[in-house]
Amino acid sequence: MTVTLEAVKPLKKTAPPGAGVEPDWGESRPDLSVDDQAALTELVRTARAKGVALTGPDGLLKYLTKTVIETALDEEMSEHLGYDKHDPLGRNHGNSRNGTRAKTVLTDNCGPVEIEVPRDRDASFEPVIVKKRQRRLTDLDQVVLSLYAKGLTTGEISAHLEEIYGAKVSKDTVSKITDRVLDEMAAFWSRPLERVYAAIFIDAIMVKVRDGQVGNQPFYAAIGVDLEGHKDILGIWAGTGDGESAKFWYACLTDLKNRGIKDVFFIVCDGLKGLGDSVNQVWSRATVQTCIIHLIRGSFRYASKKYWGQLAADLKPIYTASDEKAAAAALDVLEDKWGSRYPAVIRLWRNAWSEFIPFLDYHVDIRKVICSTNAIESVNARFRRATRARGHFPTEQAAMKTLYLVVRSLDPRGTGQTRWAIRWKPALNAFAITFADRMPAAEEQ
Repeated sequence: MTVTLEAVKPLKKTAPPGAGVEPDWGESRPDLSVDDQAALTELVRTARAKGVALTGPDGLLKYLTKTVIETALDEEMSEHLGYDKHDPLGRNHGNSRNGTRAKTVLTDNCGPVEIEVPRDRDASFEPVIVKKRQRRLTDLDQVVLSLYAKGLTTGEISAHLEEIYGAKVSKDTVSKITDRVLDEMAAFWSRPLERVYAAIFIDAIMVKVRDGQVGNQPFYAAIGVDLEGHKDILGIWAGTGDGESAKFWYACLTDLKNRGIKDVFFIVCDGLKGLGDSVNQVWSRATVQTCIIHLIRGSFRYASKKYWGQLAADLKPIYTASDEKAAAAALDVLEDKWGSRYPAVIRLWRNAWSEFIPFLDYHVDIRKVICSTNAIESVNARFRRATRARGHFPTEQAAMKTLYLVVRSLDPRGTGQTRWAIRWKPALNAFAITFADRMPAAEEQ
């Protein structure tokens, strides 16, 4: 019978040898018979009595892991050959055992474990528990990808694994592990998308990439919210030049259209000049909405910090106005009070006026969810944390790989998605009423 260990948790602290206390397995006790459990208990007691560590380089757990793996391999070989080891039935049977070969595998709980892998004479044996050329019986790949997503270099990951696992994993091996996501990444960024999105939030971040010399390169990101309230990162594109470009955004949005998006109600952005024209060339009915938070933060950049509280209070009547006329009146009041001291603040709002006012025509529930690009800025914060930890990247592909791994690691339990859907539920009802003529038929969703 092949025995497989699926999860081995460290034993909790137990009484000293001779105390007559059974080891505490918690809730993860394997489904063993009473005799098997008694045998394991006796094994642990004997090890303690002889001063043998339960864990560590020469501990009992490592020995048991080695024994279980080798026993499983022997069982696999018997199944492959059709007879057990030393069974007379194997005489003149054709293929037979041909000794063993040593192999070291890396495990989660015991670090490196040296095992003996059985061989057969015609080399047709394909082990399952430890496959040919497999060197890791761990979640090491996921650990490496997680560390890489957090911005650690291949050298830092290699050093970390040696410290934690006691095994040397070269920088080249770490690089090969991370390269395995390249095909997955390409498939992810080219996957088909929904036909209609309630809103798409777009923004770009600057990443330092070495292209002859180290310089800033823009990476464009888009997050979409579909008609079920599901939030998803639709794409990341490596840009050209040293700044965000409306022309390049046109190429990004065209890519999204080619992947299936036929209509978008709102594109929420930071007010980049010329972006509205790029959006409307792709989706003629989409409304381009400038992020209100960007406008407020931009206002603060021109004002002394001691006036931020007063300025914020005076800005609020503009973006909470019932309609465009009321908002314009509130802006005039702001100009009367702050225009002479901070004319740049007034100019900022007047220049962005045409992209600011669209959301004033919609239900308050819609306003709440499209008034800012915080949805994408929270993701950008994660991107920046990972890219700044690296300093700069040797290639554009290395930067894209890190950004994708950040995306891959977002919201692992789905709690963020749940909160997001709850927050968007009232807005989705308002969208269904306001854009009833653009809502897809049930069979198209």
